[in-house]
Amino acid sequence: MIYNSAKDWREAARKKVLFFGMSGLGKTYVSNVLRDAGDWFHYSIDYRIGTRYMGEYITDNAKAQAMKVPFLRELLLSDSIYIGSNISFENLTPVSAYLGKPGNPDLGGLEISEYRRRQEQFRLAEIHALLDTEYFIDRAERLYHYPYFICDTGGSICEWVNPDDPNDQILSELSRQTLMIWIQGDDAHTEELIRRFDKAPKPMSYQAEFLDQMWEEYLKQENCAASEVDPDAFVRWTYARALAHRQPRYQAMADNWGITVTADDIGKVRDSGDFDELIERTLEARANPT
Repeated sequence: MIYNSAKDWREAARKKVLFFGMSGLGKTYVSNVLRDAGDWFHYSIDYRIGTRYMGEYITDNAKAQAMKVPFLRELLLSDSIYIGSNISFENLTPVSAYLGKPGNPDLGGLEISEYRRRQEQFRLAEIHALLDTEYFIDRAERLYHYPYFICDTGGSICEWVNPDDPNDQILSELSRQTLMIWIQGDDAHTEELIRRFDKAPKPMSYQAEFLDQMWEEYLKQENCAASEVDPDAFVRWTYARALAHRQPRYQAMADNWGITVTADDIGKVRDSGDFDELIERTLEARANPT
């Protein structure tokens, strides 16, 4: 790790952190708190994915839908209108909408082969965005003169790495550049995340092997064809299983490559001073386990 003690952190001229964990546990919350302090640069992996690596996919998909409408088709072909996505840190809906959900097209679902294609596009985009971290660290200092840096990752980072491999390309690079911090939830947080997701199911990205397993199990359990799957029902059914699948991967990432803080402690952070104290305590406890 680039900081091995509370003293290292306290005396660091440049503080660089990376947050990982399930969406909804405080990664973006604490990133915004630090950014609002004025001297932290906030690099959002999801924003980078949507603007740099999947922007054309998202726009072309919107155009393809518009081309089905004769009125809009004529305007597009004559370059009379322009279609683009309005992605922001607060609104990443275009990325989710493009990823979609598999199942019955009459219910808004994607054919499973198309869904897998988009999942692979997202996997590659996220890996590229993660490996852009060093570039943005340099950019934050050189161009904007920020002394401190936050990498705010998506929940799926754990799907593309092998935390038990000391030579893992992504983790080796990220840990060389940042202090990797897992925001860990407890059983109550998990239940709340599941409740929220059940109320408003959203597209997710999955490791290919996990997706294939879930898809086959769901078709068998429901005794239905792929074209009959209710997209929302499938992603609801998969969500809790995805949480369970990711938990040990996050744990191994924290054990081997970084530190762990609880979602409750992150929720108590109100300013950069609170955050500094939390990281100092955590590093001290890691260096001196009881």
